[in-house]
Amino acid sequence: MAGASQREHLLTLKVMRLTKPALFSSVPVYNEAWDMPGATLERALESDVRSPSGVIKASVGEVLSLPQNFGNIFLGETFSSYIRVHNDSPQPVQDVVFKAELQTATQRLTVHGNHRGNIDEMVSSASMDDVIQHEVKELGTHILVCTVSYQFNGEKLHFRKFFKFQVMKPLDVKTKFYTVESGDLFLEAQVQNIMSQPLHLETVSLEPASQYSVTNLSNESETTAFAKGRALYLAGGDTKQMLYRLQPKQANFGRNVSAVGKLDIVWRTNFG
Repeated sequence: MAGASQREHLLTLKVMRLTKPALFSSVPVYNEAWDMPGATLERALESDVRSPSGVIKASVGEVLSLPQNFGNIFLGETFSSYIRVHNDSPQPVQDVVFKAELQTATQRLTVHGNHRGNIDEMVSSASMDDVIQHEVKELGTHILVCTVSYQFNGEKLHFRKFFKFQVMKPLDVKTKFYTVESGDLFLEAQVQNIMSQPLHLETVSLEPASQYSVTNLSNESETTAFAKGRALYLAGGDTKQMLYRLQPKQANFGRNVSAVGKLDIVWRTNFG
């Protein structure tokens, strides 16, 4: 059994995470004109394909770099991967089935793509391509388990590949409640970008519980930006402060601070 599990398989499996590309920038090295290198370093920078034309010393590139690994995945993102099962052998194989599962600390989910069912026969150099997607709703370690099974000369064969990645927290949200004699409740929300990269807040809104009505008392320019569909820029470590006024719809309503509503936050990275 050990020898069978370690045999060289006729099929190969390739997995690539689908994500936005990054800017591939050059790192300029400066020197004065009277220094020993003279103009050598500047000429090398001008010939570097990563240097933007006209502003070669700006450290901002024009070339996009495809992801080389799974990279950082943040809570709330949609995890997408391109899957290819390819027959590298000169022989056809039968009943090819691909299965993808996402394992977390609490559950194991089957991730479905566009391709369903099995392939009756996969001839030499043929392949099966698919894209799987899953909205990430848990923090911590995730493992993508890919299983390929097939038949060759009447023998059932299978192999697995594991891809581990971490899901991190993009935002830190702190809330404070204040009450006044009139019975109104004020909610202060501080939304901090705890990533190293900047992001754009598209929406920060409070959906009140049915027994409350809400008024946004935040900065007028920020509120107007959200209303007009414009995003607010938030650099790494920066914080946006929001203030909401909750008014009970019924007089003498017993306040339950734990059930005033839900804070809805929508954000995007630089590449969307």
